[in-house]
Amino acid sequence: MKRSYLMGSLFLVCFLYFQPIQAQDDLLALVGPDKPKKERVKYAFKSPRVINGHSMEFLNPGTMDFRILHRFGPLDQGYKNFFGFDQANMRIGLDFGLLHNLMVGIGRSNVKKEVDGYIKFAPIRQSTGPGNFPVTIALVSGMTMNTSPWEFPDQKNFFTSRLAYYFQTIIGRKFSESFTLQVSPTVVHNNLVASQAISNDIYALGVGARLKVSQRIAITCDYYHNFNGLVEDLTFDPLSVGVDIETGGHVFQLHFSNAVGMNERAFIMETTNSWAKKQMRFGFNLSRVFQISKKKNK
Repeated sequence: MKRSYLMGSLFLVCFLYFQPIQAQDDLLALVGPDKPKKERVKYAFKSPRVINGHSMEFLNPGTMDFRILHRFGPLDQGYKNFFGFDQANMRIGLDFGLLHNLMVGIGRSNVKKEVDGYIKFAPIRQSTGPGNFPVTIALVSGMTMNTSPWEFPDQKNFFTSRLAYYFQTIIGRKFSESFTLQVSPTVVHNNLVASQAISNDIYALGVGARLKVSQRIAITCDYYHNFNGLVEDLTFDPLSVGVDIETGGHVFQLHFSNAVGMNERAFIMETTNSWAKKQMRFGFNLSRVFQISKKKNK
């Protein structure tokens, strides 16, 4: 009798233990595997700019990027100007992330005491999963204003002569965790040009790339081919090559460039140094991103 009681108790325990497991398996079978989700591709570049030009990357909503761009003098003068370190041009800027595909920025440089601002919007961003798209398409519209004193103050001058505009489409793709490539058709319009030989509308094509070589280091470059705005032996296409170093909240860019200007109007139209003549300049960009509003889960 006692043996039968023990056997019955053991059977009851086994039944109660395995029954929930079987029921759980049945429920999981009804739910099925997790459905794949559409996700945006991130970190194509570590910064909203490649070196000089805009990148396909955006700031997160609610963040501000405090950015310092610094260019020393040309290296070809050697020790006379301490390999360029005796000269310096700079731009200080603030960029703001509004949405995951919308950002704005403003800055000022000491070259022509120029103030610039822009808005960047991506109607399509590269993504993976259902309904994915293979590239990011971003639109940039910007304006610059020359605030330096008039060259000929005695003649009649117009405020609109200080203004210039640029319009850009960025088409880019992050091909892998290591490599990103983008192209940027660009139009620059100047209300006032130096001579009749220079067109008010300049057309250029930019190319930017990033090659990640370690967890925190990447090689970057950007180049702009000017189709109709170069003056022979006076202005040249801007080319910049550098290294991005990520140090916590900072992105530190060390680079060489033949461009002095640090906005699209300036470096596309007024690059007077040539790599072929060894007139490149050493420079750096320093980026520090701050969270200025609460993160939004989107």
